[in-house]
Formats: sequence, structure tokens, C-alpha cells
Amino acid sequence: MSVPAIELSAVLKSFGPVDVLKGVNFKAYPGKVTALVGDNGAGKSTLIKGLSGVQPYDSGVVRFFGEEVNLHTPREASAYGIEVVYQDLALCENLDIVQNMFLGREELLQGTLNEADMELQATKALASLSVKTVKSVRQKVSSLSGGQRQTVAIARSVLRDAKVVILDEPTAALGVAQTEQVLNLVRRLADAGIAVVMISHNLSDVFKVCDDIAVLYLGRMVAQLKTSETNHSDVVAYITGTKTQDGTN
Repeated sequence: MSVPAIELSAVLKSFGPVDVLKGVNFKAYPGKVTALVGDNGAGKSTLIKGLSGVQPYDSGVVRFFGEEVNLHTPREASAYGIEVVYQDLALCENLDIVQNMFLGREELLQGTLNEADMELQATKALASLSVKTVKSVRQKVSSLSGGQRQTVAIARSVLRDAKVVILDEPTAALGVAQTEQVLNLVRRLADAGIAVVMISHNLSDVFKVCDDIAVLYLGRMVAQLKTSETNHSDVVAYITGTKTQDGTN
């Protein structure tokens, strides 16, 4: 599709005298994985919090599939189909997979929890992503590996009919096999037509799974590149501020 799922234009965000986002432009397309990279303090978290409605931008334009929108609360962002999977995953270890996937939006039948329907929907959500490592949707989250927990958190966003999924360091602290499992899942999300934004410090993961790379440097978007048209060294140069997209060093 030629219309971006998310398009930011001249976005600004300040905290007191500190300008964190300085006129940022950004695009993420449906069916593609867009990496958002940058050093610590570049503004990645602030950019994502604005998209999720947690900390609205001070000014600028946010378009969702071409339509200008205002995102003032997480509920508003979720209503549009924007879901964020944070690094801490926000899972309750004492609950099972179904309970976690429907936490805060439980379905009722005649005044009681509709356990059978929620279990069926959770199973279908995992199956739609070809997840085969989870033995039962009634497993407690405390019994799951890091990769399986990440899988549950991502599947929860699919269950909510997400159109944009933002992943905050999805492979952090995972082993090699679990990282491969999660990256495959990220790819399947995009293949299902969802716009995926992946924040990552791991450039190997970025080049393995992402279609586009957006680089923030000190609150400015210094490069937006097709992964196939750049390389590891150039991206590092953009991240460290030694290179700009106009070719100057």
C-alpha cells in the first residue's frame, strides 16, 4: 500500500526547557517492518509514547492511514488499532495465557466470564502467527520462557485487531533460538498486513527482519532508509551523528 499506516510531520515535544523531539518526520507502512534506531537519549521512547497516547506531542501532525488524528490517551490510540508491546511486556506471572491476553477486556456471558470463547480466541490468535512453542493457553506465564512471553505479548496485540504494532526491544535478553523465534513472529505480523515498528539496539536483528530503517539523533530524524539500500556501517554513522542523509560527514 502506498499510504502510510502512520505518518508524523514536524512533531515537537519538550519537557520544560529540554527539547526532546525537534520537528520529527516519520512513516511506517502496512505490511512492512520499520526499525526505529538511535542512541540512548535520541528520543525513541518519547516518539513512541506520543504515538501510544501516553505523552501527547506538543505540536505537529499525526496521520493514520492518511487521516489526521489526535492521540491524547492510550485508549484513543488503541481504538485506532495502535498497540505497543513494551520491553517489560506487562504480563502477570500468576495468570495464565488466556487471562493475560484478555486482561482488562474480559468477555462476559450472562454475567460470568466467557472462558470458552476467550480460550478459543486466544488459541486462534496464536495459531494465526504460527506459534507452536506454547503447549497450552492455560499455562501460567510464570512457566514460560522469555521468547514465549514475548510471543504472548505480541499475540495479545493481534487479538485486539491491531493495525500498527510497536515493539520495544523485542529481543532484549533473549537467547539465540528465542531471538530467532521472535524475529520470525515479527515477520509474520508484517506479512499479515500489519505495520510493525521495531525499536532495537541490535543492528543484526534490524537487518535480518526490517524493510526500512529510521534513525533518530538527538531528537531529529536524520535518516529514513530502505534496509536493502544501506549497510551496517552507514547506520552506525547516522546513529553516532558522523553522517547525515545528504551525504555530509
